[in-house]
Parts: sequence; structure tokens; C-alpha cells
Amino acid sequence: MTAESTVPSPGGQPWDHGFSPVSVLPARAAGGFRFPLGRPPARPASPLPLLVADLVAALAGATALDAAGRPLLVAVLVCGALLLRPHAPRPVPGVLDELPAVCGRIAVVWLGLATLLAAYDPDRALGTRTLLLGWALHAAAACAGRGLVHWRRRVALLRRPRTALLIGPAEAAQRVAAALLRHPRCGVRPVGVVAERPGGGTGLPVLTGGEEVERALIQNGVRVVLTVAPSVRTAQGPLLRALAESGCTVWELDADCPSYEMREQLAGFAVRRLDLGSRRRGSLGKRLLDVLVSGTLLLVVSPVLLVCAVVLRCTDGPGVIFRQERIGKDGRPFTLLKFRTHRPADEHEAATRWSVAGELRMSPFCRFLRQTSLDELLQLWNVFWGDMSLVGPRPERPYFVAQFSQEHPGYAARHRMQTGITGLAQIHGLRGDTSIEDRARFDNAYIDNWSLWQDVCILLRTAAALVRSTGS
Repeated sequence: MTAESTVPSPGGQPWDHGFSPVSVLPARAAGGFRFPLGRPPARPASPLPLLVADLVAALAGATALDAAGRPLLVAVLVCGALLLRPHAPRPVPGVLDELPAVCGRIAVVWLGLATLLAAYDPDRALGTRTLLLGWALHAAAACAGRGLVHWRRRVALLRRPRTALLIGPAEAAQRVAAALLRHPRCGVRPVGVVAERPGGGTGLPVLTGGEEVERALIQNGVRVVLTVAPSVRTAQGPLLRALAESGCTVWELDADCPSYEMREQLAGFAVRRLDLGSRRRGSLGKRLLDVLVSGTLLLVVSPVLLVCAVVLRCTDGPGVIFRQERIGKDGRPFTLLKFRTHRPADEHEAATRWSVAGELRMSPFCRFLRQTSLDELLQLWNVFWGDMSLVGPRPERPYFVAQFSQEHPGYAARHRMQTGITGLAQIHGLRGDTSIEDRARFDNAYIDNWSLWQDVCILLRTAAALVRSTGS
């Protein structure tokens, strides 16, 4: 369930996905429409056949070794060959495409084995003849085995190609679809074009409504989505993310100006994969970073927390800790913790008042806490217990999540990832009473390009900004 599901549809049921007003797909209602989220993501090709081929090749090369001490040498050779084995790029390559990488890495393995053996026992060093013979047998067996695996995969793709939807201007999309149909060896069969209006000849059916896309997605078992213009990623971000969440793989190409510098190609078009789903590699590393950093900081700043709590209790009375419901990942509510710096008149004001930055009734110490962001330190407990992350989109109250999801395209998509204490938007000055549209854009850019190193950089820049912080 996404955050947008906090807004009920006119029929009383929450919508799972919504689209922006500029989308080529008009929404059924204010909330959007459902895609079949129950489908598991498309599984990549199993690495086991190539692993077996490389193992057999290593054993074939090991026949060139002397009988004495062979088991240990074979074990070293096999381990080295499997550690340095080349990984097949996508789409399925031919054996000639891999020949330089395969032969080069096998040569490194044999030279490394010869060096180790000569250093351990010079009397048993591998001769030139043995070295060349072993390399030749190993390389020939590896090329033959991997070539057989690639051939079988290409045959399987020809028999059962992956069905695809193309998104973008109808004329360009039809041109790309025609090229894909002329080259069935690429393993992709287009079944429809998603565009604003019909056009571009009498090729594939043009889908202009959400129900048509949903029907095509289910009836054809669509697993691949191709965007055919650079502007599609920006204009159709919510649509692409909904398709990615439904289990589709999203690829980007430029039908008019192919300028990508990358190895992967489809029917002569250079393509690159867009990672728009919420399930990402590295989530374990992100959680470990959160636990280690938040736990360490809680120990370090515990005296500061105690002093702030005591002073706040003496100056502003009881009720030092402020608890408020916020919306987290996938629209799930949680209780956010802060030091209380303002006492709202009632619960309605607490839930619906946007900012108290200019509140005149705030005491000097409370104003100091806000200006230095010390009131946010208690959120380290939220991070430690897993309600939040150190880095991510800032969580907001349900009232504003519902409002902003309707008014700003892409706002609800921020909840694909765990909310955070700081984020890309915050280090660009988007705190307090600033543009919600800009925040949503920065937050979605952070999610689309997430990496653990980016989190580290944001934390370092946040720490530097706190020194000269003006608060909110």
C-alpha cells in the first residue's frame, strides 16, 4: 500500500497508484487506479548453467597438470577460475562477444597459479608447455560451454519472447516497435503503445486510457516497458513507477538521438535499465548503517538529551516529549518523537497547522532547540527501532500527505522508501516553509538514484550544515 492509499476513493476503497495531471493516462478518479501488484517480479536468468560450464572448463584445463599434487592445484585453479569468471551482459551475448574477457581472465588464473606454485616450490614450477596447454584447454572448454548456454537461451527467447509496452510519442514508439518486430532475435515482442493520442501509422494498438493499459498488462503478461523519449521519464514518472511495482522491467532508449554510451542494445537501439521499484539491493547495508550510526549517536549525545529534557521541563513544564503520527514507508503510520517546542491549542491544530517557525509564544530555549535542530535528536530512537532511516524523504502528517498527494505529482511516490531525518531535499535548503513540488522532485531523484555512498555523503553534508544551521 502506498501513501496515496490514505486518501479514499469515491467508492470507499483506497487506490494503490495515482498519476499526475500531465500524464497521458487520465485517472479514473482523484486517486488513480490499480495495477496487478500481486505479480512477482520477473526472474533474471539463472547463473547456474554458466557456473557449471565454467566449473567443467576449469576441470578440463586441470588435466594438463602433473599428477603429483594435482588435487591441491586443481582446487586452487577451480577457485580462481570461479572467482574471476566473467558475468554475461544483457541481452544474451554470443560466444565471440565474450571471447576476449573469457580468454583474458583464464590467462590471469593460470599465471597466478604458476606464480604461487613457483614461490611455494620452485622445483615444481609449471613449464611453458604445461602453462599454454592448460590455458588452451581451459579457454576452449569455457568458450564451448558458455556458447552452448547462450545458444539455448537465445532459442528460448525466440520461442517465448518477452512481451513489452512502449511509452512515448506514438510515431516514435511505432518506429521502435517495427524495428523490434523485424529483429525477433532480441527476444522482445511489443504488444502495445501507450501514448496521448493515436498516430504514427497502423501498427500496434495505441493505449490512451488507464483501463486499456491495465487490460494489456494482464492479458499479455507484459514484463518489459520501453520508454522511447527522454522526456517520458520525467512526464510519466508515476506511471513508470506503478509499472515497475507491478513486476515490469523498465528500459529507456532515445528513438531519435541514440547517444547512450553503454554496451546494452536492443535491435540496434542503445538502452539502459531504469531502477524504479521499491525493492532495491543494499537495503541490508542501509539498515546496518542506520543501526550503527543511530546507536552510536544515542550513546554520544545522551548527556545532551538529558540536559535538554531537564531545561525544557523547568522552563515549559511537563510534557517534554512530543509525539505525533506521521506517514512512513508504503503509507504505514508511525509515532514520531521530538522535544516539545510548541503547545498547540488542540489536536486539530496539531494535525493541520503547517509551520510554527514564526510562533511568538515560543520560549527562547524552545526557539534555540528549533534553530539548532536539537529538537530532532529524539528521532534517532525512531531510526534505531526501524520506523525511520537516517536518510530519506521527511515524513509528514496524514492530513498533509493526503493534500499534497492530490496537489503535487509524484509526492505519494516518495513513500516507496523509508522516511528519514535528513535527505537530498534538506541539504538543498528545502526545509520548513519551502516548495513541496521541489521537495517531491528531489526526494524522488534520491530514491531513483539511491546508493549507500549517497547516504554517507548526505549525512556528511547535513553534519556540516548543522554548524551554520538557521533552523526551521
